[in-house]
Amino acid sequence: MIMLICVRAGVHPRFFGYLSRRSMNRKLLKLEHLLRLHTVCRQLRSLSQEGLLSRWKPGFSLASPVWAEQLCARPWQTDMLIGVALQQHRLFVTKKEKKPSRSQLSPVKSKRDVEVWVGMTVEELAKAMAKDVDYIYEALLNTAIDIDSLEANSHLEEVWIKEVIKKAGMKLKWSKLKQEKVRENKDAVRRPQADPALLTPRSPVVTIMGHVDHGKTTLLDKLRKTQVAAMEVGGITQHIGAFLVSLPSGEKITFLDTPGHAAFSAMRARGAQVTDIVVLVVAADDGVMKQTVESIQHAKEAQVPIILAINKCDKTAADPEKVKKELLAYDVVCEDYGGDVQAVHVSALQGDNLMALAEATIALAEMLELKADFTGPVEGTVIESFTDKGRGPVTTAIIQRGTLRKGSILVAGKSWAKVRLMFDENGQTLNEAYPSMPVGIIGWRDLPSAGDEILEVESEPRAREVVEWRKTEQKEEKGKDDLKIMEEMRKEHQEEHRKARAKYGSLHWKKRSYMKYLERKEQRPLKPKEKAERDSNVLPLIIKGDVDGSVETILNLLDTYDASHECELELVHFGLGDISENDVNFAETFDGVIYGFNVDAGKAIQQSAAQKGVKIKLHRIIYHLIEDLQEELSSRLPHRLEEYPIGEAYILATFAVTEGKRKVPVAGCRVQKGQLEKQKKFKLIRNGQVIWKGSLTSLKHHKDDVSVIKTGMDCGLTLDEEKVEFKVGDEIVCYEENEVPAKTSWDPGF
Repeated sequence: MIMLICVRAGVHPRFFGYLSRRSMNRKLLKLEHLLRLHTVCRQLRSLSQEGLLSRWKPGFSLASPVWAEQLCARPWQTDMLIGVALQQHRLFVTKKEKKPSRSQLSPVKSKRDVEVWVGMTVEELAKAMAKDVDYIYEALLNTAIDIDSLEANSHLEEVWIKEVIKKAGMKLKWSKLKQEKVRENKDAVRRPQADPALLTPRSPVVTIMGHVDHGKTTLLDKLRKTQVAAMEVGGITQHIGAFLVSLPSGEKITFLDTPGHAAFSAMRARGAQVTDIVVLVVAADDGVMKQTVESIQHAKEAQVPIILAINKCDKTAADPEKVKKELLAYDVVCEDYGGDVQAVHVSALQGDNLMALAEATIALAEMLELKADFTGPVEGTVIESFTDKGRGPVTTAIIQRGTLRKGSILVAGKSWAKVRLMFDENGQTLNEAYPSMPVGIIGWRDLPSAGDEILEVESEPRAREVVEWRKTEQKEEKGKDDLKIMEEMRKEHQEEHRKARAKYGSLHWKKRSYMKYLERKEQRPLKPKEKAERDSNVLPLIIKGDVDGSVETILNLLDTYDASHECELELVHFGLGDISENDVNFAETFDGVIYGFNVDAGKAIQQSAAQKGVKIKLHRIIYHLIEDLQEELSSRLPHRLEEYPIGEAYILATFAVTEGKRKVPVAGCRVQKGQLEKQKKFKLIRNGQVIWKGSLTSLKHHKDDVSVIKTGMDCGLTLDEEKVEFKVGDEIVCYEENEVPAKTSWDPGF
C-alpha cells in the first residue's frame, strides 16, 4: 500500500526506500500520516509540472518567503520540494517520538522456560509445556523414536525431551524440584564401636565344617554328650545347629554345626560369617573332597582362622599325612609343614583326642582376645528361622553385643518382635542371653530370614517405623529395577520395530502384505492337542519346608536347573509350614506338584488332593526330594526310541534280477551273527556310516521265500528303495526299535 501511494505520487525511489525502512523498523507511522504525505506529494508534483505558483492552495504555508521566491523562479527543481516535505515530516516524527505512545508495542518476550527432569513421562512433559499429549507426538514425528510404542505414561529419554523443547521454541531448564527428595534415614543401625577398655572377654563361636559323612555331627555329639547324630534323618545334618558346650575346665564354646551336604552351600557360608574359628573336619580315609574345598573358601572369605580336625584316625585305611599334603594345594599349611594351622588327630566315634581339640580351640581363642560389649542395645544374627504350630515364628540367633532380656524390642530384616520367651538348645527357658550365646527367640510378628541382622530398638512404634522404612526402601528399589527393565524392553521393542520396517521397507505392498500374512499364520492360536503337548513340557512346583534355611536351599538347587529345553520348571509358590488347602488349590489351578520337606499333610488335605488329582510328595532327606523331582521331570519327557540289533550279515556279491520291465538290485549275503527277520527293520552300513534305513521287499534262501535267515546261512535280499546300490563288504543289520523312558539331563551336583 505504501509503495503504491509513493509510486503514484512520483516520489524518488530513495525517498520510497527511506520511508519503507522507517515504517518497518520503527512501526510508528499510521495511515493518516501516509494520507497527509500523499496529499503533499500530489500538490508538489502538480506545481512542478505546471510551473504555476498561483495554484498553490491557501491551506499550505511555506517555511519562508525566500523559499517561495526560489520556487517561483525554478519550478522544475522538484528535489527542493521533496526536501521541504521531508523537513516537515521529520518535525512531525520528532514530536511524536517525544510523546509517550499508548499504542507502542511491549518489548519482545524471551523464550519460555520449561522445567523438565530425568525420566519424565509424555503426559508430564505436555503438562509442563502447557500443551496436549498430541503435540508431543507430533514433535517426535520423523525421529528415531517409535511413536506407536509411546503411551501417555511412557518415560522419555533426555535426548527426546530436548528435541521436543527445541521444536517448540522454548528454553529447557532442569528442575531441581522434581528430583527425589532425600528422605530421612529412619533405619536402625549398629552402634559405634565401644571403648576397648570397657569390653569383656567372651566365649568363642566355632563352626564345624567339612564334607558330608566326615563325622562333624558325631564329633559335636561327643563334645556335648548328646545324641544329635542319631536323631538326624538319613544320617546327615539338614539344619544349622547352635549349641553351647561347657568343657570340664569351665570354658564355654558355642558350636555351629553346619550341614556338609552339597545342597547346603549357602547355609555353610552363613555359618562362616558369624563365627570366630572354623574347625575343618576331614576324614583320614577319604581326604579332601568338594565340600572340604568350599568350606576352606568360606573361611578365607570371612577371614576366620582354621583348626584342622583329621577324623576317623582309628580306621586301618587312615592316612593323616596324606590329608595334610592335599590341603597344601589350598593354602592350608599345618604346623608340621611350617604353617600356623593346628592339626589334631581325632576319632569322633571312639571319642579319642577330643579334649586336645577343645584345648586347641581355647588356645586359639585366647590368642584372638575375643571380647564384646555386654551393655547397651542388643546386636545379633539370625541363624535359622521356622514356624512352630503352637509358638508361631521362632528364630535361632547368636547374640554378638549387648544382653538380651525378656520384653526387648527387636528388629530383623522386615520383621520385628517383642521377646516373649527365650530358650537354649535343650529347650530350657532363659532370662538373659549374653554375647556368643545361641538362643531361641519367640515373639516375632513375621518370620525373618536366616542371616538377617538383629538390632534392638527402644519401643514398638520405633520398631514399626524401622520396618516400614525398610519396606518402603525395598519397594522403591524394586520400582527402579522395574523401570530399568521396562526401559530395556522398550529399547528392544524399538530395535525390533526398526528391523521390521527395514525388512519390509523396500518390498512392494503386495509382497509385504503376503509376508505379514504368513507371520500371522505362524502365530495362530494353539489347537487343544498342541496346547496339551506344550503344557506337558511345563512342571509347576509348590515348595513347602519346615525352616527358612531348608526352603532357601531347595530354591538354590532349583536355580541350577539347566534343562528347560526338555521340560520347563515353574515355581508357583513356596513357604514354610505344613501343606495347607491353599497349597492344594494352587496345585490344582496350575496343574502342579507339591513337594514338602520335613512337613506334614493331614488326612483331610491328602483326601482333598486325591479328589482334585494333585500330587503331594513328602520327604525327610533333601537329596531324596531332588531325586524324586528328577523322576517327575523325566516322566514328562517323550519316550525315546532305542535300537536293539537282532542279526548282522555281510554282502558277498551283488547282482540284478528282472521283474517285468525293470531290473531290481539284489544283495547276496551271509549271516554272521543272530538272524535276519523279514518283518523287522534293516539298515545298510558302509565304512561305518549308515546310508539307508528301511524294510525288505524280499528275503530268499536259494529260490525260496523265507521269513527268517539264521547264523551261517546265505540269502538274497532286496530293499524297499531301488536307488540304493550295494557294494561287496557292506553290512546289513537287522534291528527292532523299542520305546524307553527318557531321563532328564539336569544334574544338581550330587
